[in-house]
Amino acid sequence: MKIISLNPLDIKTLEEIGLDWHTDVDNTPYIENEMISITQQEADDYYNACNELYGMYVEAGEYVIEHDLFFELDIPNVLVPMIKQSWEEKIHWHLYGRFDLAGGLDGKPIKLLEFNADTPTMLYETSVVQWAMLKHNGYDSNLQFNNLYEAIGENFKRMITLGEDTSNFEEMYEGWKILFSSIKGNVEEERTTRFLQDIAKSVGFENGFCFIDEVEFSQNDGVFANSQHYEFLFKLLPWENIAIDEPELALIMQSMMQNKNTIFLNPAYSVMFQSKRFLKILWDIFPQHPLLLETSYEPLKNKQQVRKTAFGREGSNVEILNADLQPICKNDGIYQNHKPIYQEFFELNGSNGFYYQPNIFYAYEACGLGFRKGGLILDNYSKFVSHIIS
Repeated sequence: MKIISLNPLDIKTLEEIGLDWHTDVDNTPYIENEMISITQQEADDYYNACNELYGMYVEAGEYVIEHDLFFELDIPNVLVPMIKQSWEEKIHWHLYGRFDLAGGLDGKPIKLLEFNADTPTMLYETSVVQWAMLKHNGYDSNLQFNNLYEAIGENFKRMITLGEDTSNFEEMYEGWKILFSSIKGNVEEERTTRFLQDIAKSVGFENGFCFIDEVEFSQNDGVFANSQHYEFLFKLLPWENIAIDEPELALIMQSMMQNKNTIFLNPAYSVMFQSKRFLKILWDIFPQHPLLLETSYEPLKNKQQVRKTAFGREGSNVEILNADLQPICKNDGIYQNHKPIYQEFFELNGSNGFYYQPNIFYAYEACGLGFRKGGLILDNYSKFVSHIIS
């Protein structure tokens, strides 16, 4: 793996381009002063792998719905009607997600670790910051696997055209508005949400922003903010959190969908893909697939493996176990009440005691690569690393 040192962007510049979460709580920089050099073939392989994986997710999603496997995925019952409706009605369009992978460099095969299909972050640094890092260091900033901004813009149009061809968007668009919302007090999530708002505006959508606790939900009339009605609501708040923490709101949202007055982004069916227990469904349907790792609801026999919970973020409640099921590395967290999943261990590409995880965004097609750098378990102290195609 070829790692190239970079001169850092100073804090003032990072803040000027919109990255306010530039320093971790231990006072170390979040943006690493290095980039990974990849070949065009490696970029193409990541692109093709994630396109294939998304097709597999769609096939497995149909299987879950047909066989009513929501309990196995640890999905709250209140979400099931919304999952089914959003799956059946094409207008509930999946805007974007992020595949977390291992391998793809130094001749290692690409392996799926999980899919952040509902509320993925790292969007702004992948699309904007690494572009700025290359430009700041005198490199051709176009030499990246990174057309994230354009791809998401096209996918916003597809919410209206409902197909690959978006050339008739302006003819079909009738002034529908999108309300963007995030949790108050989380700078990263607010910036991510406002970035998506900027993309939607750039392709012609009327839109607005407010924090999630300021959104007005009406079963009969839809979504409002500041007395303005919106046909779409993008909420950077996981579906499972809504179901568990705000079950009454989940029921109101269910009625809103049934009354066809609001389209929620990402759609409710994305919580199926978000569940890490979905990885076991994939393994059942596509056993021994070269992009997958063996995964089970029970501990694997005689294999080093990773124990995760169905839902969780930033490496919380993740354990790496040896073949005797003894912990090698462990992170605690707040997700211990979710059901577990056991996935065969596959080591990330590493250098100088650090590990690098490729993360690929998907918006109708694979569209952007960034890397995270950290220890055996990547957590909220992991760093963002840019890349260049050599």
